[in-house]
Amino acid sequence: MKGRKPSSDELDLWKSVAKSVTRTAPMIAPSEPKEPTNKPRKKPIPKPPPKPTLTPFEITSQVKAKDNLAPALSERLRSAPVQMDKKIFSSMRKGKLKPEGKIDLHGMTVERAHRKLNQFVLSSHQQGKRLLLVITGKGKNRDEGGPIPVRYGVLRHQVPEWLRLPPLSNAVLQIVEAHQSHGGSGAFYVYLRRAR
Repeated sequence: MKGRKPSSDELDLWKSVAKSVTRTAPMIAPSEPKEPTNKPRKKPIPKPPPKPTLTPFEITSQVKAKDNLAPALSERLRSAPVQMDKKIFSSMRKGKLKPEGKIDLHGMTVERAHRKLNQFVLSSHQQGKRLLLVITGKGKNRDEGGPIPVRYGVLRHQVPEWLRLPPLSNAVLQIVEAHQSHGGSGAFYVYLRRAR
C-alpha cells in the first residue's frame, strides 16, 4: 500500500515541531566489542552413559492358565467384607439356607445371560425375596496352549462383576460362592437388600 506525499503545509509543521524538540540525554555512540583477553575454554565432552546390559530371553515353556497372577475368583469373593448379618452369612455359606429363587445361565450367550440375570434379580428384589441362587457352571477349558492364557468359565467370572454394577448393585447386598450342595464353584448365592 502506497502512502501519499505530505503537503507543503504538513512539511512546514513537521519542521517547526522538530526544531522545538530538545534532546534529553546525549547520544552515545555504540562501542566496538572488546577483544577477549583469554580464549574461552572448551567444555569437555561428557562420556556417554554405559549401555544397559540385556538379559537373554528364551521361550522355554508355554504359559499355563494356572500361572495367572490375578487372585482366583473364589479368593476374591472370600476376602470381600461381610455386609450382612454374620449368623445368616455363616448359615448361607454352609448351605443351610434354602434359596427363594434360582436361575440357570448354562449355555446362554453373554448378552442373553446378562439380560436374564438383570430381569431375574430386579424382579426378585421387587417381590421381596432375599436369597437367590445363580447357576453359571464352571465353564469349559478352552485354552488351546497359546502364549496368552485363556480364562475359562466366562459367565462364572462375569456374573459377580455384573452384580456389583448398576442397576443390580442397588439390590445386591452380598455375593458368595455356593455350597457344594447347591453347585459349589459353579454357582453363587446372591443375598438381596430389603425391598423398600
